[in-house]
Formats: sequence, C-alpha cells, structure tokens
Amino acid sequence: MRKSLLFLMPILLLAGTAFSQDAVVGVIKNGEGTSVVGATVVIKGTNVHAIADTSGRFSIPLRRAFPFTLLISSLGYKLEEVKLTSLPTGPLTITLSSDNSLSEVVISSRRRLETAQQVPIPISVISGSLVADAGAFNVNRLKEIVPTVQLYSSNPRNTTLNIRGVGSTFGLTNDGIDPGVGFYVDGVYYARPAATTLDFIDIEQVEVLRGPQGTLFGKNTTAGAFNITTRQPSFTPEANFEVSYGNYGYIQAKAAVSGPLSKKFAARVSFSGTQRDGTLYNVVTQKHINDLNNLGLRGQLLYTPSDKVKITLTADNSEQHPEGYAQVVAGVAPTLRPAYRQFKQIIADLNYKLPSENPFDRLVDHNTPWRSGNELGGVALNVDAKIGGGTLTSTTAWRYWNWDPSNDRDFTGLAVLQLSQATSKHKQWTQEVRYAGDLTSRLSGVIGVFGIWQDLKTDPAHIEESGDAQWRFSQSSTSELWATPGLFDGYGIKTVSRLKTFGGAVFGQLDWAITDQIHVLPGLRYNYDKKKVDYDRKTYGGLQTDDPDLIALKNIVYTNQTFNADVDESNVSGQLTLAYKPTKAINAFATYSTSYKPIGVNLGGLPTSGGKVMTELARINPESVKHFEVGVKTSPGKNATANIVYHRTDIKDYQTQVQTAEVGVNRGYLANAEKVRVQGVELDASLKIHSAVSLYGSLAYTDGKYVSFKNAPVPLEETGGSAAFKDISGGELPGISKWAGSIGGEIVSNPGIILGQNARFFVGADAYFRSSFSSSPSPSKYLNIDGYTLFNARAGFRALNGLTIFVWGRNLLNKDYFEQLLPAAGNAGHYAAVLGDPRTYGVTIRYSYHQ
Repeated sequence: MRKSLLFLMPILLLAGTAFSQDAVVGVIKNGEGTSVVGATVVIKGTNVHAIADTSGRFSIPLRRAFPFTLLISSLGYKLEEVKLTSLPTGPLTITLSSDNSLSEVVISSRRRLETAQQVPIPISVISGSLVADAGAFNVNRLKEIVPTVQLYSSNPRNTTLNIRGVGSTFGLTNDGIDPGVGFYVDGVYYARPAATTLDFIDIEQVEVLRGPQGTLFGKNTTAGAFNITTRQPSFTPEANFEVSYGNYGYIQAKAAVSGPLSKKFAARVSFSGTQRDGTLYNVVTQKHINDLNNLGLRGQLLYTPSDKVKITLTADNSEQHPEGYAQVVAGVAPTLRPAYRQFKQIIADLNYKLPSENPFDRLVDHNTPWRSGNELGGVALNVDAKIGGGTLTSTTAWRYWNWDPSNDRDFTGLAVLQLSQATSKHKQWTQEVRYAGDLTSRLSGVIGVFGIWQDLKTDPAHIEESGDAQWRFSQSSTSELWATPGLFDGYGIKTVSRLKTFGGAVFGQLDWAITDQIHVLPGLRYNYDKKKVDYDRKTYGGLQTDDPDLIALKNIVYTNQTFNADVDESNVSGQLTLAYKPTKAINAFATYSTSYKPIGVNLGGLPTSGGKVMTELARINPESVKHFEVGVKTSPGKNATANIVYHRTDIKDYQTQVQTAEVGVNRGYLANAEKVRVQGVELDASLKIHSAVSLYGSLAYTDGKYVSFKNAPVPLEETGGSAAFKDISGGELPGISKWAGSIGGEIVSNPGIILGQNARFFVGADAYFRSSFSSSPSPSKYLNIDGYTLFNARAGFRALNGLTIFVWGRNLLNKDYFEQLLPAAGNAGHYAAVLGDPRTYGVTIRYSYHQ
C-alpha cells in the first residue's frame, strides 16, 4: 500500500496546483428550440469533454491552442462539428439536427474519447442497453454477440477467456500462468478468470479489442482486452430499476441510484441479483442442481475539486453461491488399456449403472455435492488531472478473491473421488500511472507505468480424497491386493501452496499525424515478471499398513510432492501501425506487433516418470508472440458501416494445459508447445434504415493449428498405449471454430404515448452460430463438439424516460448443445460435458428516471 501511495502523491500534488483557465461555454438545442439534455461535447482528438446539463448548457475548459474543433453528439441527432479559431466573446448556441443514421460509437480504449470507426484497431463495442436488452448479463452470454470471443467454464475457477482462440489455456485452470486476455473494469485489471463468470453491474459499455494491446494497457495482453466501463455518478438525479421473471424460477433484479451530494460530490449505488432453479436433476437427492445464485453491489463516490480534477472512489463486491457447475457424463471412449480397465467393465464389476446414457436427459446421481462459492471484490481510487494538452491518470486498486468449491470429479454416483476441494484466497494490488494527450499539433499518445502484486494461497489446503471405489478405477494389474478392504477408502492428499508474484511495466504509444490522412503509431513496452511458489503435498488416510506391496499400490494413486520455484523474466515488445484515411469514410490500417506472455509455474502437481517427480516441468517458458493484421473500416453511407480485417498470430513456446492419467496431478499440468499459428478473417457490419430498422452482424473465420508440438500427451482414447506422448504437429488448437458468426437487429415504431409514457414499440432478434471445434488440448475424435445455432428474441415497448416492458426468449428452438467436454480424472475413458442452457423465456419490467 505504501508503494501505491507513493505513486499517487505526484497526481495529488499536481491536482492541488491546478489553476483555472478560460473555458468555452454554450447551450445546445434542437431544431424546435428545446434544450438537448445530456449531449456530449468533446474537443476533437482529446478526451477533454463536457456533458450538457438539464438546461442544455455546457462549459468545457481549454486544453489545446486554437484552432480546434468541438464535436457535439447526442442520440437521435446528427454529429455536429464546430471549428473555433479563437475564444468566443459570448456563449455559443449550437443547434443539433434530428438524424436517423447510425450513432457514432465513442470509445476510450486509446485513453481518449474517439469514435470506433476512426481507430486503427479491430474492436467490437457493445452498449450497456444492448447488453441489458439481449440478456447478456455476463461474458458467457456476451460471446453470442461477439463471435471472436470464446469463454469456457466448468466452474468459476476453471474459466478460459480467449479472443481468436488464444489467450488462456483451454480446459482446467492452473494458477501458475497469466491470462492473455486483459479484463478491465473502469481501468482496474481483474487478475482472476473467475471474474468473467459474475454478473455485470450497471454497465455503460463493453469494448472488446482484438490482438496484442500491451502498449495501451498496464497488464500485458497477448490476445486482446475487455475494456468495460460502468455508469458513473451524476450531478443530476437519476434512478433505474429493473426486474425480470422467467421459467426455471428465474428472477433477476437490478437497481441504480445516482445524484449530487453537494456541488462537488456525487454518488452512485448499483445492485444486481440473479436467481434461477437448476437445469440438471440429481436422481439420488431428488433436487435440481446447476442453479444460479448471484449477487453484486457497487458504490461510487465522485469528487470534482475543480474543472480539471476528477477523483472517483469505487468499492464493489460480487458473490456466487450456487449448487452448480455440475457436469454430466456425455460418453465413453475406449482406451488402449486392457479390457478390465475400460470404463464399462469397471462399472459393471461395481454393479453400477449411469442414470442415463443420454446427457441431454440432464440426469445425474453425483454423491459429492457441487459447491462453487465465488466471492470477488475490492476498492479502487482513480484520479484524473487535466494538465497541458492531456490527462494524467492514477488508478490504485486492491482486490480479493475467495474460492470455496466442492466437485465430483468422477462424475458418477460411485465413491471414486469423494472429495475435491481447492479452497483458495487471492489478493492483488495494482497501481497504474499514465499520461495521455497531445504533445504537439501533430503528435499525441499515451505513456504509463504499471505494477501488480499478487498473493495466492490455499485456504487452508487443497484436498483430493478417494472413496471405496477408487481401487477399481486405479487398478493397473490383476493383483488381488487392489481389492484389499479399505486400502483407498479415505486415502487422499492435502496440498499447501503459496504463489507470490510481481509484474511491472513501462509502456507507451504515439500517434504521429504525418498528414491528415496518414498516421504512424509506434508503441513500446518493457515488462518484468517474478514468480515464487512453495508447493507441499502430503498423503493421508486409507489403510494404515507396513506392507510394502500395499504401500506401492497407494503410491500409484497419490504420492508426496514438495518443490519450490523462483523464476523471473524480462522482455521488450512493441508494435508499429500505419493508418491511412483517404476519406472520412475509409480507414485502412496495418499492424505488426510482438508480445510476451509471462513466465509460468506449475501449481497443480507434477507428473512422475519412473517413480520420480518431473521437477523440470515446474517452470514454464514465456510465450513469444508475433502478430500481424491488416484491415479496412468503411462507412459506405451515413447509415452503414462495413469492416474487414485479416490477422495472423505466431506463438513460440505456447503455454498449454494437458490432461494426465495420474489422478494426483490436479487440474492437469502445463507444458510448452514449440509453435502454434492462428490466422483468419473477420467481417462486421451495421445498417440503419430510417429510424425504424437497425441491423448488425459479424462473421469470423479462424484457423488455429499446432505448427509443432512433438511431445504432447496422448488423447484420451490412446491412454494406456506404449507411448505416453505424441507428435500432434498439424493438429487443431482446442476451442476454435473455423466459422462463427452472429446477426441481429431491431424494428422500432414511431414515438407515441403508450401507457402514459412517451415510448416506442420494438421487436428485436439475434442469432449466433459456430461450427464444430475440438475440446481437447491433444486432438481427440471423441472430444469434438458439433456446431450449433442459437436464436434469441425480444419484443415490447421502450419509454424514453419511464416505464419499459418487454418479453424475451433465449435458445428459442431449445437446441441441445455442449459448451465443453472434459475427461474424468484418471482417464478411465468416460468424459463429461458442460451443457448449454435449454430454452428460457420471461418478461422484464424496467423504470428509468432522469431529472
């Protein structure tokens, strides 16, 4: 904390010495002479802006020399440009004309306010209103709108968030590596992937940047970034309330209240809660499981000591406590093991039958309860001080994550693994200081420093414990000693580990306008990462014996492991972009960049070879990324956009998660593939027809391959063969569909009075599809998921300021589909599935008040 305060002191000193300057003042009206409330006024090319008050008045401080241009925008009006060559002698009167064309989307990813079509970055922008109306209340649902995003989650801890198929290891999470997709909320980096499973709270906008972004963001991002902004405190009173009801007992409530506390203080409090009954049925307990039980709260306090300084204090807490994330047995793969070691023979010998062999019957008989206690929150202090032609920003944050799980990792009603509980606690401290703005009339950019300190430890220990059926699944010979009564009953491992990390970086990116049409954007980053892990795993329980033969059998299942690793790595990366804008309607760009994913350490146990722990696998090499893309953003008309981009990413020492037949290697282990390549083409377009019809769509072709992975573990069906490793060079990367796309739109009526409200009727629909993809790090013919298409729709009326009611449906055709397939612990042959949601439907009632 002392280090964070030291970083913050220069900002506070500069804020205290900020002095008053002249400002441009004025009033914004429409063609009828009515004030336009909430219109945005921006000094073009900067993030200096003002919001029109309830009388349409604004005051924007001077932050650059004349001449400059003001951009004035508001929903439903044409974008207006006002060029100023000197300070006006009196207030400006600006009149906005009504517009049925597409609204220009303003983004902040480059640390300034600018329109998405004008930035030389492949970016998808989803407004908070679309997030709410489409029912995309978390990242997993958001991926149906942005097809280049992939999210896989067998529970909050074991969550993979990827863009273009890369970013994080596919499958079960290993805490010793960093994600490659940055996840930011109001400028604060969230290190734990569990954050992506929580509900959004009071979202203003989601920006999804594709490709490495290490020269713009504090934490290194090799695959892309989610830049999420929430709605900020307002100096005019406002309130939003929403409640939704649906089948499966679905209830979701949201609320946000904001307003002034004084002339310089404003506050905002936001709440979100979601509950739903389970979609699986446990035939033993006679209960539905895989329910939703989410709760989130966010509070913000805004202080504006002057028109140059903005200080925001934010606190949030989100929790999940479902009896959820259970998986159902989806099938059985014959392995190369002897007949007595095949899954079907094993369960026949134990007189056991699965409750159903059709996973979409949604029946389970798990004898270990599923628990996914996921709690995440923190406090952040953000200071923006306008200095010269830009803004100096300090973001100080502390965050925590508490994880309290229980899993049935054998996916059956047998007592194979009767306990699987990786309780953990995580704390992180981050500090970012950056300056973004104009350096000269032709040169602008951003420069910053970033530090992150993390501490992840078991709470108090991770436990894996066998039951009385473990002997039959682990049996690897015909010796009768395997059936010794009580040999494995209660036999398990307790792991105590701690991972402490530090990451530091200096980063920057310039935008040099050689001419008004040609821009060169170089960027550079220096990164340093250090990780220290202490790992201690001890066996306990089972039959207490001195018989060396019985002890040898127990050691086949679990062994003691102790190792320490202390690793560090530094690197330099960068990017160079050339942008060409021959007209306002065309923005062409080409980017070459290098990036690095930090060094890793294995933190889930190590495999053995010849009875010895393979400690050489404790350290995982950093990824080295070379990335190229070329694209064109176009506006063929005021009512349309059409963009296309080609991308190619080559990764050396690709960090991959691999499954092992050893039960004691919890969550698999990490390895480096020599080289992988991902390339593809992405298209997105939008169209607005008058004020009544709006359409949008995206299409992505992605080809991901292991260029070289000569020592990969064998797939599930080759377990038990003569080789434990296989050359899978040329095989498909997991989790990537060659084709994915989404299309949607909305039809809106003319304004009218509905239930006493100034409102419009609307009908909206969207569809998401993806082709088949591999669900195994080593390609397996049994762990491929068929492609599927989902349809969603909504209809109702939307008030401009008041009551909104609409009905909605998701997966309207009730498509049965898998989101993920994963082998059971020990590779006995059976594998389980994360099932997609069945058809859901309901109604949403929303009330908004803005003074």
